[in-house]
Amino acid sequence: MRENSFSLNDIVFPLFVDEKAEQHIPIPHMPGIYRIPLRLLQNEIKSLANLGLKAVLLFGVSNHKDELGSDSWSSDGLVARMVSVAKDSAPEMLIIADCCLCEYTTHGHCGIFQKGEVDNDGTLLNLARQAVVAANSGADIIAPSSMMDGQVSYLRRALDQAGHTATPIMSYSSKFASSLYGPFRSAAGCGLSGDRLTYQMDPLNGREALRESLADEAEGADILMVKPGLPYLDVIAKLRERTDLPIAAYQVSGEYAMIKFASMAGAIDEHRVVRETLGAFKRAGADLIISYFAKDIAQYGLNAPLS
Repeated sequence: MRENSFSLNDIVFPLFVDEKAEQHIPIPHMPGIYRIPLRLLQNEIKSLANLGLKAVLLFGVSNHKDELGSDSWSSDGLVARMVSVAKDSAPEMLIIADCCLCEYTTHGHCGIFQKGEVDNDGTLLNLARQAVVAANSGADIIAPSSMMDGQVSYLRRALDQAGHTATPIMSYSSKFASSLYGPFRSAAGCGLSGDRLTYQMDPLNGREALRESLADEAEGADILMVKPGLPYLDVIAKLRERTDLPIAAYQVSGEYAMIKFASMAGAIDEHRVVRETLGAFKRAGADLIISYFAKDIAQYGLNAPLS
């Protein structure tokens, strides 16, 4: 009589790829998650495929940062190399390329940063360059996360003009300026002075979240995303009522850390809580779940009891 279920087909595993690391680097505040050396990425992808995982979301940890993030759209830059290695390692694995500039800029913002603010329109061209490089390198899906206005339509045109008319866009369409991203910024090396409140969303705005996602749908997004996950189940549920597009929920680094540390303290049963939270995303209406627990789930199985 259970109304909702999930499988490994529904889950995406985020990976942090470090181009200079020689060995796996543990990420502070994210027990069990590592920066993967680019030279070992092939083995990592093959291992994940053997576990039954179907999709990964790639984030680069760049050692070639500048004010514009130009390494991200270089034909031999980190984006091109890690996407190519990942796709060649397991052709059946769905390779999703995050499309943003924060991991590749010296200032850590998601776009061109001038005179104390991000240049929305000036950023779009660089995001489009990055998206085309990722698609040229074998990315199956492009996932723009910078929250620049108009980014979906701009990337759609750029991909189409480059011959990637069948490459879908999974937009971070309702991405909140959340306090739950802290561990991610350490993992991806994209800390910054200040905040991203001028382009990410106010956590108290629900109606705006729906407008943002529906605007991305109108621009041609193929998948919509709500990020973070658990604090915004109401947004997922309301968006589900307004769109027929697939919806992704991102169980972010802070959510992962809270569950991990509560489990380590003996306060909760980690496996059961993870399954319960994934079930909450599905119940709210999400089709895909991006989670740092993906590898754990594949290892300990899908049949642990919920209660």
